[in-house]
Amino acid sequence: MPAELSRSEGPPVVLAGDPSGAKVIVLDPAGAGRHDELPGSWRPLSDQRAIFWCRLPAGGALTEADDLLGDQGPADPDITVVASGPFAAEALQLVERHPGAASQLLLVDPASDAFLPSADAMAANEAWLSEHEGVIAKLREAGTVVRVVGSSSDTAEDRIPPPLPLGHPQVVTAVRHALGDA
Repeated sequence: MPAELSRSEGPPVVLAGDPSGAKVIVLDPAGAGRHDELPGSWRPLSDQRAIFWCRLPAGGALTEADDLLGDQGPADPDITVVASGPFAAEALQLVERHPGAASQLLLVDPASDAFLPSADAMAANEAWLSEHEGVIAKLREAGTVVRVVGSSSDTAEDRIPPPLPLGHPQVVTAVRHALGDA
């Protein structure tokens, strides 16, 4: 079975945690969680927040994320959006369509489509942020903080080219720190 076909199988969104509380919308271009479970590294985070793991290869995942942000009211609990490199620009557009709905947009290796060696990932990610500064400033004015929380490196903990997978322990730790849950 081709890899793309197997990634599209399964539910478009995997939910864990209490959906009436603070939310984390994860936009996963790799399609992890196809067996209707969060990646193991994310499960402890669902004790504090609802995790909506949007499996982008599966149809309907992006629509669900768009609906969640569109339904956000001023008195509702915080929403944080997390996106990986291959989908970073689209994540900016998604959050931009709903000004102020997300408190944070956390990005992992947003410049990964540049196919740079991992040693250059941090510099490439900074250049990506600069390239998108206009949209990022607009989001900041609407109340959404945009920042990179994960960059590939040539360390023993990483060992893979960009982007770091969203289930990578370094990514989960960085997200927890950004959420103040560490």
